[in-house]
Amino acid sequence: MKRKCDQCDRPATHHSVEIIKGQKIEKHLCDQCAADEGMAVPTAHTPINQLLTNFVKLHSSGGGSGTKQREELVCAGCGLTFSQFREASLLGCPQCYSDFEPSLSPLMERAHEGGTHHVGKVPRRAGRSEVRQQQLTRLRKRLEHAVSEENYELAAKLRDEIGVFEEGGA
Repeated sequence: MKRKCDQCDRPATHHSVEIIKGQKIEKHLCDQCAADEGMAVPTAHTPINQLLTNFVKLHSSGGGSGTKQREELVCAGCGLTFSQFREASLLGCPQCYSDFEPSLSPLMERAHEGGTHHVGKVPRRAGRSEVRQQQLTRLRKRLEHAVSEENYELAAKLRDEIGVFEEGGA
């Protein structure tokens, strides 16, 4: 069943959930109403290098001493500075990943929706139960990581997802 916009009768394409003072507030809006509400309306498939550039510029232009430290980072392999990477969104060599790791990790996690390790693809001919088992394994690994990072809010959410998944609801 398709949802309709909360403000008009068009199909809702933007869905948000906010928790304010313990109260869950859901919004379902069409593109036009979402733009009127100030919600970001995504453009059609923004290239990853543009997303990375925008993210790096946004998170490294705070003006504090941390920004100055990032700009002074230099790759030992190719001599690229972090500020040059920030402008071009291109790393110079494999060593850049190691040398810029503290600054790149949050960027990579966000760009890959929390995933930092390649897990491969599942062949189309694979059975549905195999796919479900892989998804369950991935959820359990994320739960384990969340607990080790003491991110208990995420851990609780993942625990609930695993429970629903094991009951066959997902």
